[in-house]
Amino acid sequence: MPPRPSPDRRPQRHRPLRDGPLRDRLDWLLREHQALHDPAIEPRNELPWLPELRRWQTRRLEASFDRFLRDPQRRPAAQFFLTDVYNEHDFAQRDADIARVLPMMQRLLPEHLLATVADAIELGLLTQALDLRMAQVLQAIGGPRRRLDAALYARAYRMAGLPRLRGYQIDLIARVGLGLGHALRLPGVSMLLRLSRAPARAAGLSQLQGFLERGFEAFGRLGDARGFIGEIEQDERDISRRLFAGDADPFDGAME
Repeated sequence: MPPRPSPDRRPQRHRPLRDGPLRDRLDWLLREHQALHDPAIEPRNELPWLPELRRWQTRRLEASFDRFLRDPQRRPAAQFFLTDVYNEHDFAQRDADIARVLPMMQRLLPEHLLATVADAIELGLLTQALDLRMAQVLQAIGGPRRRLDAALYARAYRMAGLPRLRGYQIDLIARVGLGLGHALRLPGVSMLLRLSRAPARAAGLSQLQGFLERGFEAFGRLGDARGFIGEIEQDERDISRRLFAGDADPFDGAME
């Protein structure tokens, strides 16, 4: 029997409560994010299965988003999710930008928007932790082929376990989407983003500025953000439930 995936090897530090000071939460998330992505601290970052896992999960998400991508009104928001919220991209530079300008952000940006940025970082942190656990399982059971298919993915998903954390991951996906949909419609946010474009570029903060601008544009064209996010949330919960249940076709024929 393959070994059980190991927990995070780093000592666990106190985690600020969600309803505690936002600055403390962001500080903690950014430190944890940096440590979890550092191969010197977390050697599972160098597992050969990790890039293939991320590529496969991106293809799976694109397949799940097909109906959104074919809808002109919802396509920008769907593409924003695929490029900026939940995918294989490395958000380390964006989050480094946040760490550099955190005091200024707290003075200028609405707290609701900052809380959504914190949720986005937490989503990236949790996704990385779950991916490392999955890659460790695949390293044990995947053999020499280094290519994922739906059956092997489903087996590794069940072996990695942690259904509550998988559910919380989906909670965060919904929270980020709804938070952006609300915060980016607040009075003055559009003007603030326009005014901050040149200073952000000059200060080397283009990753963070781009994330906020792309989100603003995508959700500005969306219309019914709650309905859109609700569909994504329901889809992801259904897929997770079918994966844990051992469904023969958890992706409804979308993946082989």
